[in-house]
Amino acid sequence: MDQFRSPTPNRIGYVYCNNHFAGVLTEFSDLKQQSYTFEYDAVYLDFGTPIGYRFALTPDKFEFDTFPTFFANLISEGWLRTHQANKARLDKADSFGLLLENGKELIGAISVLKNKIKE
Repeated sequence: MDQFRSPTPNRIGYVYCNNHFAGVLTEFSDLKQQSYTFEYDAVYLDFGTPIGYRFALTPDKFEFDTFPTFFANLISEGWLRTHQANKARLDKADSFGLLLENGKELIGAISVLKNKIKE
């Protein structure tokens, strides 16, 4: 997957679990495809809990060739997804964009923000 990555990330989401900074979700894209990584914050590894079943606490990056299902499942569906996409002027197929635009108001312990909160 590394050979397809552009040198700089396309978009970044700052992932919080129970209001604690947990890690970074990053999108890379080139003209052919997109890829994604999630990496836990080093401080969070010392005291945090996994953000999801398939995200064991490890300093290793999780790499994906498609938008990770865990994060896709946090996004609204149906008419609400269409409404949020129209409001944000995004394509409703842009899962990462929708997550960044609406990630502060997710149901549950996880939040995904465009900017890291200063602590």
